[in-house]
Amino acid sequence: MKLQNDIIAIEVAEHGAELVSLKKGEREYMWNGDEQFWNRHAPILFPAVGKPYNNELHIDGKTYTMKQHGYARDCDFTDLGDGRMRMNDCPLSDGYPYKLGLEVCYSLKGSAVEITWTVENKDSRDAFFQIGAHPGFMLPNYDADREVNGYVCYYDKEGRAVEPVVVSDLDDGNRVLKSKQVVLPKEMLILADTFSRDALIIEQGQVATTELLDAQRNPVLRVSCPQAEAYGIWAPRKKGSPFVCLEPWCGLCDPKGFTADISTREYIKRLAPGERYTFTYTIEVF
Repeated sequence: MKLQNDIIAIEVAEHGAELVSLKKGEREYMWNGDEQFWNRHAPILFPAVGKPYNNELHIDGKTYTMKQHGYARDCDFTDLGDGRMRMNDCPLSDGYPYKLGLEVCYSLKGSAVEITWTVENKDSRDAFFQIGAHPGFMLPNYDADREVNGYVCYYDKEGRAVEPVVVSDLDDGNRVLKSKQVVLPKEMLILADTFSRDALIIEQGQVATTELLDAQRNPVLRVSCPQAEAYGIWAPRKKGSPFVCLEPWCGLCDPKGFTADISTREYIKRLAPGERYTFTYTIEVF
């Protein structure tokens, strides 16, 4: 699917309904999917955000396998026109006991693309899920020999610059409490080893918007999601990764050792039969 207005143009793949290109003029903002580093662009995280402990979900006394970030990113979608897509019946969802529908809508508004995902419970009982975004963006004029290749700034729901507190590390994809909490600066440097310990996880709705600056502190783009309950900032641990992911989530990976019922997972979403849940985030480019 391709959409454009007078300012920006986007391209969306039917596989995963993934945003693979966002251009303003000739400038490309999305990560190119080079599998040397990461072979995705902006996957949809659904019905799990992050990794369930041992890749298992416990539901009504039974155990189900669920891989990191769920299955939607590996399912095909049907183009419905007007920027809308619907997830097809997906064999990967067969191991999940809830019947959930997922629709995607891409809408261009000036120099921004608004992405809306609607989850519908098609089951006859209450259903549980999480959902989140994972867009990756090129670091402009990346230079592996340069110490700083960009900056990330943080803002709350009122648009105020904040210094978010990171309370957890990741151990094999699951959260463990830090021995000492870390306060991120309002302007965090992107260095070669910034993500050497995996993603930075910001919990408790501290951040609603992130802004990427280039090495000269010029604004590149802004990712906004006022409903975000958590935020991930990530690039591969491998040094020299020329991109960064700015990820608003309504969900979060399990703490290490979590084996309780899905209904007690942190940031879990619950839908009654026939009920819908909408998740919206915006990418604005400069």
